[in-house]
Order: sequence, then structure tokens, then C-alpha cells
Amino acid sequence: MKETKNVYVSPALPLKALRTVLGVSLFFFLFYIVVGYFIWKLPFPTPGDLLEIFLVTGAGVGLGVLFSRFWPLPPEMGMERVVRTLLLVIPALGLGIALQTFLQGAQAQRALYFIFALAAWMGSGHIVRIETAQTETAQTEMAPTEAARSATARHATD
Repeated sequence: MKETKNVYVSPALPLKALRTVLGVSLFFFLFYIVVGYFIWKLPFPTPGDLLEIFLVTGAGVGLGVLFSRFWPLPPEMGMERVVRTLLLVIPALGLGIALQTFLQGAQAQRALYFIFALAAWMGSGHIVRIETAQTETAQTEMAPTEAARSATARHATD
């Protein structure tokens, strides 16, 4: 566990990010093979298409991890998480459209912009901000409670 300025960064961050890239890529590989080819009658994805999906997913997760270095995921749910997500995903959609235009041209067969934004959102959850004051307060408040419970449990067994 590596702690810097109340931020938790997993020591296995590169492996977790790679696992996210592989998982999202595998989902979209299967999606475009099963749904795209068999149901929507799109052309069967070539290895080049699958490579594009993998590269776009990797770039999206990389953007998400980079974003979370500057603005880590807050520990509690609330408006800050909503604003953080919007400030990540909306520009990621724009960057994804630019990336898709660069990779596939004007007539795209795959929704790479959506894959890029989704991967960026999923990659942004790897670095989490922790609240040390709340943690210490909770531990000091819990300590007497735990002691009382164990004393009660000992008294009940006697």
C-alpha cells in the first residue's frame, strides 16, 4: 500500500489497469462478434479492428488513470463524483471522436468513441482519495464499542 497525500495508489496499479484494458476489450470483441456480426449483420471484425479496439481501450484507461492522479476518486458518494465523472467523460467523448476519425476515417464501422469514454471512466477508479481524519475518528470511536462488546461477550460466557 502506497500512500501519498491521503491518496491510495495500489502497488499493482499497472496490473489492475492492464486487467481493465483486457476485460473491456474482451467484452467489446465478443459484442462486435456476436451482436455486430450475427444480429446486426455488420462485417466480421478483422484482426485490425480488434487491434483498434484494444488500442482505444488502452488509451482510454490510460487517460482515466492519468485523470485520477490529478483528481482521485472521493471516498464517499455525492455530487463531487458526479461532477468528476462529467468532467472526465464529456471531453473523453470528444477525444474519442477525434481518435475514431483518425483511425477509421469518415465512415466508421465501430463506436470507438464510446469505447474510449467508457474505458476512461473505468480507468479513473483505480486511484482513491482517503480521509485520514475521518478514519482516525471512526477508529477511536469504535475502539470503546469493540471493547464493550468483547467485555459483554466474556461476561455472557462466564
